Parts: sequence; structure tokens; C-alpha cells
Amino acid sequence: MKRNSLPFCCFSLWLVLTAVILQGVESAQGKYAQMLFNELFEDYSNALRPVEDTDKALNVTLQITLSQIKDMDERNQILTAYLWIRQSWYDAYLKWDKDEYDGLDSIRIPSNLVWRPDIVLYNKADDDFSEPVNTNVVLRYDGKITWDAPAITKSSCVVDVSYFPFDDQQCNLTFGSWTYNGNQVDIINALDSGDLSDFIEDVEWEIHGMPAVKNVITYGCCSEPYPDITFTLILKRRSSFYIFNLLLPCVLISFLAPLGFYLPADSGEKVSLGVTVLLALTVFQLMVAESMPPSENVPLIGKYYIATMTMITASTALTIIIMNIHHCGAEAQPVPQWARVVILDYMSKIFFVYDVGENCTSPQRVKTQEHKLRKDFKYQKKQDRHKVVTSQLSRNRNNDSDLKKKLNGHLNNSNGIQCENAKDAVNCCSCYKVLIKNIEYIANCVRDHKANRAKGIEWKKVAKVMDRFFMWIFFIMVFFMSFLIIGKAI
Repeated sequence: MKRNSLPFCCFSLWLVLTAVILQGVESAQGKYAQMLFNELFEDYSNALRPVEDTDKALNVTLQITLSQIKDMDERNQILTAYLWIRQSWYDAYLKWDKDEYDGLDSIRIPSNLVWRPDIVLYNKADDDFSEPVNTNVVLRYDGKITWDAPAITKSSCVVDVSYFPFDDQQCNLTFGSWTYNGNQVDIINALDSGDLSDFIEDVEWEIHGMPAVKNVITYGCCSEPYPDITFTLILKRRSSFYIFNLLLPCVLISFLAPLGFYLPADSGEKVSLGVTVLLALTVFQLMVAESMPPSENVPLIGKYYIATMTMITASTALTIIIMNIHHCGAEAQPVPQWARVVILDYMSKIFFVYDVGENCTSPQRVKTQEHKLRKDFKYQKKQDRHKVVTSQLSRNRNNDSDLKKKLNGHLNNSNGIQCENAKDAVNCCSCYKVLIKNIEYIANCVRDHKANRAKGIEWKKVAKVMDRFFMWIFFIMVFFMSFLIIGKAI
């Protein structure tokens, strides 16, 4: 038992000695840090540039780390981003020999105690003009000062929404000194681009790079050059949200517009369907317009909405015209010969439009019926039958005896009228003429009714063929426009 307890006692003694030594070191470093701070800032002033030669420029190294994109306001063209801004420079009056201070090589002090470059965001679009966050700076023995400060910046960004929601945006973040020119403070890129290693993925935007470029500009107010560093944030919009919430409903609604031509004209819903679809697209158009800036560049989805609304308006107008053709009655003129040939003969076969009882394999019977109706309509006003009956009566008058016998026999059997002499026969003949006129009048009315009905059927078929024609035309237009906008997405 004694042998096993000896190593444990030695280990415990070593831990105690190590703790005492480290505590002594920390106490010594704290003492030297306090002494160093008092000596460095005894006669130090943070109002002037910390350079020994005022003719030389002070180099400030700038590095930007993008942590998160908080918001992209397309309507107001403002980008809100969370950045980590690192600035480093050398202060000629804040140096020490670390051997004199027990190897103390760096201290951390409040940033407002040292001179800081007045580097600001040139294209800032925030109403708050407060000072930067007063985080601590790291001061090294050789005079190098490193200042890391977080910042939520709102910068102006020219947003081009021509290809919304499949657009790419480039937003600039320009940093430079506000009062010091290039002969006094020079800005140097720490990296060729912004640091994206700690970037938090955004749900709406993809980051494709953040290159940095140094510019030296001479403004009209001053003759001295003013350097700045411009970080270009390259963004690509994630379009899945807009495809499923704005584009796909519009495509589905637009495919309802051609189906209005397929509705029967007697249903009374053809115009209602077109107006309903037009109102639905207007709602989506207003939703897009509310989020887009009021610029001359119309977004791609807005162009699609406008084209679709124009197409639906045209289809509704054509539907009204076709319904007017469908309801042509007896007062309308007959179908012109060119329309009968082009529409009824050719287009009806192309678009498979047939009458009731007719199909693509046996249209001959319907053709015979149509020919008969056309023949009746063509000769509806001629009185050929009346002429035949009149000539027959004139021949019968030449033969009085035969006429008397025929009239007497016919009238005795049918009407019970007794004719005993030639005078009664003439009276019976006049009665027969009146009866024939009445029958002919009824036949003419029936013939006129059939002719008017045939004319209405022809106009209805013309309207049906035109409905099918425009239905396929508008289906092709909708498919073509949808293919174009999906092609932009790919």
C-alpha cells in the first residue's frame, strides 16, 4: 500500500506546484500589462495619425468577412448584410520591448483609446449614423493594431429585375476613408476577395463570389486621390419558391383560357370563364408589382403575366364574336360560299368537327342531307308545285264530263257535297282551289322553317369549327410562352 501511494503523492505535488507557478505568471503578466498600459498612454494622443514622418502615408489593411445576408429589399434597392470588418495598421507610438515586460507581446485595450482610421461604407443607405462598435483592439509589441468589429450594414444596390425570378444581382460594398486622402491613409486589400468561410447559407440567395478591387478616384471637390476598396457581392436568386407560388399557378390558370373555346355555346359560361381567369391573373400581377421596384424594366414573370392576360382578353373577345355567330337565326344571311368551302368542308375535317350522327368514317349521309337542305333553301321561293297544279286544272276544264265525274266522286267520298250540274261543279272546283292554296301555304311554311333551320345549323357549325381552331391556336401559344419562361429557368 505504501509503494502504490508514493507515485500518487508525487503527481499531486506536481499539480500544486504547476498551479502556483501559473498563478504567479498570470499575476506577473497582469502587473506588467498594467505598467505597460500606463507607460504607453501617458503622453499618447489618439487625435493625430500615428506616424513619425507626416509626409508618409499610413497603410491600413482591410478584410471583410460576410457572415449573413439579412435582407434584400428589391423595391427600395437596399441590401442588409452582417459583416465582420477587420482593420490592421501600425502605430509608431505604441511599441515596446517585450523582454522588458516579461515577454508580454500583446495586450487588448478599448478601441477608443487608440487612433482609428475613419473608414466608412460609402454607399451606406441607413438612417443611423452612429459610431462603429467599440470593441477591443489587439495591440502587439511592434506597434501593429488589429481591430475586429461586427457591423450590420445597409447598402444601396442597383437591382435589375429584368429576369426575375431567375435573376443574378451584383451588389457593391465600397469602403474608404472619409477625410484622409491617399497621401495620408492608403487602403490595402488583405485578400483578393471577401472571406466567405463563415457564411451562413441564405434561403433566398446563393453566393457565387465576393471579389475585391482597389480603386483610386479623384473627386471634383478635391485634387488629392482617394483610394477605396469595392467588394462586389455576386448573388443568384433561388427561384424554387417563386416557381411554385407565382409561376406554376399562372401556367395552370393560363391553360384554362383555351378550354373556354371547348365549352358549349349554349352553356352560358364561356365569357364567365375568361373573365374569371383574367381576374385571377390580375391578382398575381399585383403581387409581383408590390415587391418589384417601380422601374422601366419589367420582370420576366411580369412579361409572362402581361402576355397571358393579353391572350385571355383576346380569347374572351373572340368568344363573344363566335357566340354571336352561333346564335345567328332566320334573319341572318346564308353562309358565304368561301366560308362553306374553307370552314365547313376543309377546316371541319382538319379539326374533326362533325354533326350529330356523323363521324370521320361515314360523312356521306350527312353530306346528302346538307345538299337536300341547301336545295330546299335555294328553291324555297319558287312555286313549281303551284304551276303544276294550275296546269292540271286547266287541262281538266277542257274535259267537263270527266271533271264532273272526278269532282263528284271525290267530293261525295270525302266531303259529302252533291253536285248535280255544271254550276255546282264549278263551285266545288273553287273550293278545291282554296284547299290547295292552304296546303301549299302550309308546305311553304314548313319548307321555310326547314331552310331557316338549315341556315342556323350551318352557322352553328361554323362557330363550332372556329371554336376548335382558336382553341388549338391558344393552346400552342400558352405552351410556347410556358416553354420560353421555363427555358430561362434552365
